[in-house]
Amino acid sequence: MLAYALLFHRPAPEGRVRTVESRRDMFKKILVANRGEIAMRIIRACRELNIATAAIYSEADSTGIYVKKADEAYQVGPGPVKGFLDSRQIVDLAVRIGADAIHPGYGFLSENAEFAELCQTAGITFIGPSPHAITLMGSKVKARELAKQVGVPIVPGTEGGVADVKDGLAFARQAGYPVIIKASAGGGGRGLRVVRSDAELRENMEAAAREAQASFGDGSVFIEKYIERPHHIEFQILADRHGHIIHLGERDCSIQRRHQKLIEIAPSLILTPKLRDTMGEAAITIARAVQYDNAGTVEFLLDQDGRFYFIEMNPRLQVEHTVTEQITAIDIVRHQISIAAGKPLDIRQHDVTLQGHAIQCRINAEDPKNNFMPCTGTVTAYLSPGGIGVRIDGAVYKDYTVPPYYDALLAKLTVRGRTWEETVSRMRRSLEEYVLRGVKTTIPFMKAIMQDPDFLAGRFDTSYLDTHPDLYHYDEIEQPEDLVLALAAAIAAYEGL
Repeated sequence: MLAYALLFHRPAPEGRVRTVESRRDMFKKILVANRGEIAMRIIRACRELNIATAAIYSEADSTGIYVKKADEAYQVGPGPVKGFLDSRQIVDLAVRIGADAIHPGYGFLSENAEFAELCQTAGITFIGPSPHAITLMGSKVKARELAKQVGVPIVPGTEGGVADVKDGLAFARQAGYPVIIKASAGGGGRGLRVVRSDAELRENMEAAAREAQASFGDGSVFIEKYIERPHHIEFQILADRHGHIIHLGERDCSIQRRHQKLIEIAPSLILTPKLRDTMGEAAITIARAVQYDNAGTVEFLLDQDGRFYFIEMNPRLQVEHTVTEQITAIDIVRHQISIAAGKPLDIRQHDVTLQGHAIQCRINAEDPKNNFMPCTGTVTAYLSPGGIGVRIDGAVYKDYTVPPYYDALLAKLTVRGRTWEETVSRMRRSLEEYVLRGVKTTIPFMKAIMQDPDFLAGRFDTSYLDTHPDLYHYDEIEQPEDLVLALAAAIAAYEGL
């Protein structure tokens, strides 16, 4: 077994690990099984609750801010990624250091039912839903079947996986093109293919299955009717272990590229109060049907005629939870921890009010002009924006080296305003203030979107980026410091010849 390297350590009392059922107080120590900005988000919530934290890191991530901010930090491995995916190593570490809970954040092991079960077996609380709920919601096919059983609308599709191309062709011809091929165990936009003809279906079905197998270890796929130009609407759920389930309103996540979200807003600009109530009740119905507890997100497509369809439930915290927190003043991560500790929700549905508007922009180390190619390098200058209604969730700083092994997300910039117009204006101003040099980022691309008349007017759906190619023609302002650094690098390279 790989040895753990201890950076910071505050000794834990011996013999503290207890069974989940016997624990009635708040946790004493939480191991954060993640990295980067979400690890920082969890550590902050724990500090407010006076809970000690233990971070894990790879050698490539040893200089991360979250490593320094946690009360304890331990190196895991081997390599930059495997340690974050090694369920046994992480649970053994939690037991060894006396942690009584693990928060998985999002990504990595957050939707791994076997990891949740392993935590339970070891007497460690998994801060998330039950293994049963993760398993059920982790399969899009099973989730669709459940939604249909409880009367929530679903997009017409194949019942169960599609075994061969013939079955796929039969459904597509009956439903009519376009259709979308989806990985049964999919997520994050992987394993998706939109096809508009028999020839495209034949070509893409096998490719989708290969991508699904590579990404999720499950090569099964199913096919749905493709809804043209919908809004992607998701409802935030909180559910405790005492039968209370509420929703915190919706987020519009329609601005995406290749099914990857870039900008999220709350609340939606197109939902009426009546439709919000109807969709919110549908989300709660699905959560109740799987006896869900903790935080989760129920996702829908809303078509041009105002009809909504369930597509999936994410049994974890979402990247974009910040916009919901900004308009409800409800700390979702804090409630995750409280619910996992067995405490009942201290809010009811009538307590939830949506105040103003919020926008989140994902500040990624990517080059939008080059098909969002991930970028690595060292941050040569960093200055985050501030002022009223501005929030930064990040783990980047001057001299931080962006590693090539992880998601490209550097920070999340979230702003809130009283009106939609004020919120867009505040985001534009915040992006103008944001200084992050040394690597290409999505900041200038986001600024272009904030100045687009269609975005300002709320005229956007999932086709927005495809129908606005001019957004990619933004100006990249060269900073004098960048030119000096580039010149120095060129001189050094020349002298080394």
